[in-house]
Amino acid sequence: MDQREEFVRLALVPGTDKKELCARFGISRSDGYKWLRRYVAEGRAGLSDRSRRPHHSPERTEAAVEAEVVRIRAKSNGAWGGRKIARVMRNNGWLQVPAPSTITEILRRHGQLEQRAAEHPGPYRRFERAQPNELWQMDFKGHFALPRGRCHPLTVIDDHSRYALALDACADERDMTVRTCLTAAFRRYGLPFVMLMDNGPPWGDNGAQPFTIFTVWLMRLGVRVTHGRPYHPQTQGKDERFHRTLTAEVLTASSFRDLPECQRAFDVWRQVYNRERPHESLDLEVPSSRYRISPRPFPEHLAPIEYGPDDLVRRVDPKGQISVQGRRFRIGKAFCGQPIGLRATLQDGVFNAHFCAQQIGTIDLTAADRGLWTCGQREDALPTGSTGQQQQQVETEV
Repeated sequence: MDQREEFVRLALVPGTDKKELCARFGISRSDGYKWLRRYVAEGRAGLSDRSRRPHHSPERTEAAVEAEVVRIRAKSNGAWGGRKIARVMRNNGWLQVPAPSTITEILRRHGQLEQRAAEHPGPYRRFERAQPNELWQMDFKGHFALPRGRCHPLTVIDDHSRYALALDACADERDMTVRTCLTAAFRRYGLPFVMLMDNGPPWGDNGAQPFTIFTVWLMRLGVRVTHGRPYHPQTQGKDERFHRTLTAEVLTASSFRDLPECQRAFDVWRQVYNRERPHESLDLEVPSSRYRISPRPFPEHLAPIEYGPDDLVRRVDPKGQISVQGRRFRIGKAFCGQPIGLRATLQDGVFNAHFCAQQIGTIDLTAADRGLWTCGQREDALPTGSTGQQQQQVETEV
């Protein structure tokens, strides 16, 4: 049911290539159009095995309304307040929906509220990308212990819609583990244009080297890689906020025997988060209302790397170095065996170094002695023209 509903919601977004979407979900076109017809005609009930359960009943009593409020609150593990619960009730077809303030009083009468001090840090200004898939944020939430081993939740969030593209219970934080999870997301949702991540393994070397074998793989796919400022997790504010929600609504009151049990809980909650949970930053809309799949499909076979006719091409040797006019420059072992394109700038003797479509640094042959190599600068995924004051406001985003 969850996969069927995710499919039809994505398919109903204007401009979606339904044939391509069917392929990404691994279903035939006839099945895809069957679920679409049923969903348009009957809503979510049409996706079940011909269930005819009504969406709402005018005979519900006031006691039933209170019971529904308490049920929704419990489903969120005590994390949703009056505004979110009211929106969920309307989305579920309830005709008699109390005001958010009334819902708060219902929760208080049922002992569902705790008095908390104000947690908001003060006014701030939000930034988000203009369209889905312009930027994905990726990170590991802190691991937690299992009876045997640990769970390392891997999270991937679309910056524009807050849509949770991946929530995977991983046994470790290694390159191939992340690559396997991300490949599955790429095959279903397509490729983003940019991915933002922090500076720790496997996508960085704790600030010493921004590019790793993993990020080289992303650039090879045509995904631009950008890192947050070292020791500033607020740069990935949306993913950090997602981690807080995951903790409050899933992890706090749960215990898991093993990774498969973690993954089952994650899969159920990801659908709730994407399709049912109203999001404050989206004017209480759900993330699925703003997300659509990427027009860039995942390439199962990579095309050869090509550069412009005026570029100098140098292949990185096993030591991670290239030679330019008799001088050697250390590019990084992550690029071993890969061709690097050197593009002349307006300044004589200065070249921008590119790997695929991304600039990874600058070579200055005019510098004394051996020349100068400058690694590509990290970015904070801000819109063009953002000021330093705006940057500070972004970093205080909760």
